[in-house]
Order: sequence, then C-alpha cells, then structure tokens
Amino acid sequence: YFEYEESAKTIPSHRMLALRRGEKEGVLRVTLELDGDKASGVISQQVVRSLTSPLKVQLRLALEDSWDRLLKPAVEVDVRLALRERADAEAIRVFAENLRHLLLQAPLGGKRVLALDPGYRTGCKLAVVDGKGDLLAHDVIFATMSESRRIEAAERLDDLAREHKVEAIAIGNGTASRETEGFVRKLAAAGKLPGIKIIVVSEAGASVYSTSEIGRQEFPTHDPTVRSAASIGRRLQDPLAELVKIEPKSIGVGQYQHDMNQKKLGESLNGVVEDCVNKVGVDLNTASAPLLSYISGISSAIAKNIVAYREENGRFTD
Repeated sequence: YFEYEESAKTIPSHRMLALRRGEKEGVLRVTLELDGDKASGVISQQVVRSLTSPLKVQLRLALEDSWDRLLKPAVEVDVRLALRERADAEAIRVFAENLRHLLLQAPLGGKRVLALDPGYRTGCKLAVVDGKGDLLAHDVIFATMSESRRIEAAERLDDLAREHKVEAIAIGNGTASRETEGFVRKLAAAGKLPGIKIIVVSEAGASVYSTSEIGRQEFPTHDPTVRSAASIGRRLQDPLAELVKIEPKSIGVGQYQHDMNQKKLGESLNGVVEDCVNKVGVDLNTASAPLLSYISGISSAIAKNIVAYREENGRFTD
C-alpha cells in the first residue's frame, strides 16, 4: 500500500478493512484527497450573491478558511464513517454467509469416526468417537517423522480402526493436514482401512472449543488436544450440533473480524446460528444444551434442565 491511491466510491470492503488495520497498527497513514477548488466553487454558488460587493475579498477569505478549518475535516469524518459502515456491513454479510454454509454442511450421521488433528513436532492426535459422539479411545501418532515412526503410526491407526469398527476418518485441515491425508490415503491404497471413508474437515474453532468451559465440561479428564481431536470427529458427524458450542466469530470463516463493529457482528452471526438450528431442528434425546438454547423459546437455563432431566429419566417419548 505504499503510495497507493483508490477512489473512495469504489474501494472494496476487504481493502478498506486492511487499510484501517494498517493505520491502527501505525504502519500506514491513510488520508482523503478532496478537490478543494470544486468544493470552493460549490460553496461560492451558495453564498456569494454579488460579484461587485465591496466585501467580496473578505467573503472569499472567509470561505477558504471555513473550508480548510471546518468543512473539509467534517467531510473527511463523514466519508470515513460511511466507508467504515459500508466495509463492516459487507464483511459481516460475507462472514454470515460463510458461517451459514459451514453450519448447513451435510452431516455424516451416527457413524463411528476416527478423527485426526494433524501436527508435526507434537504428532498427530487421534480420537475415536462412537455414533453418539462419545469418546472411545485417543492416542498420538507421528505420521510425518521417520520411517519407523510412520510404520508405528500405520499399525496403530489400523488397530484402532479395526478394534472400534470405524466407518469414517476425519482429518483436520490445519497444519500438516496435507501430509497426514497423504499418509492415510496411502494406507487405504495399500488395502488397509477397508470400506472407511476419508474426509478432510474444517477444524476452525476446534482449539477455541478445546479450552472453553463447554469443552472442559464434556471432557473433564482429558487435555485440550484430545478435546480438539474429538471435536473434529463430531463435526463430521453433525457440523451444526458441534459448531454451536463455539462462539460464532471464533469459528474463523471471515476476515478482519476483530476490526469491525463487534456488537453488529455478534448479533448477525448469532442470528445465523439461530436461523440454521431452527430450520434444521434438533433431536431432543441427543441435542446438547448449547444446541437446545438456540431453539426459539428455549433459554440457556431451560436447555440445561432438559439435558439434566434426560440424564436422570432417560429418553423422551411421544
């Protein structure tokens, strides 16, 4: 953006947000260039009534002073505000649309899933969840290390898949995702993992969930890496049910979310989540409290009471 110029009328939302962030961090200086001569001409037409007035010179000086000292700064403030509102509105719209598509992904359903949260140095975290999303097993393998480590990883992966009758493998799309997917598909091509679907899953927000209060409540005896891997498996089973546990703006499907109006962003994204949940509906016997709380007419307290009643008295019946 060094010596960069663009018309304020046509500048796109994402570029305006980038300029604002650069200016906020002190690495850019953004100024508005206004046509002073044109502005003075417009003002003169409104103010100057007689070209032969003896006060013409003083009036011209007053007009120039009013433009430079008062009107120009006011116009700059108004234009910046209009640009900010337009950029925020467009960014929020894109964020909301991306969130809607993510939430309404087709669920795999109640199948046993082996989830992999890829990594290099710390290894690839594994978690096996049953059809209801309950954790059955977890481990760590090193699929991107030495040949001996990869052989161990392949054996462990195959053992877990057979032992728990895994029907699908979910691979997070973060760091080392490509290498991990290649490793798993190579095993499948070699005749391992028969009949198992291999799917790359967005892991946006999984780290946020792993350290959240909901994550600690659901997996109180496990560390964040296990929670993160389990979340990846669950979001393949039912993306909507799992993603509602994460604050919408932390899912990371938009740009510059920290630079825009946080209240408007939160209201828009919460509205999208509520709309998606009510459109799809929930299973009263399996839905979590966070998911139930998005149903119209059900508060957070009522949602928790429903889950507590279900745990004490068993399934709801017609």
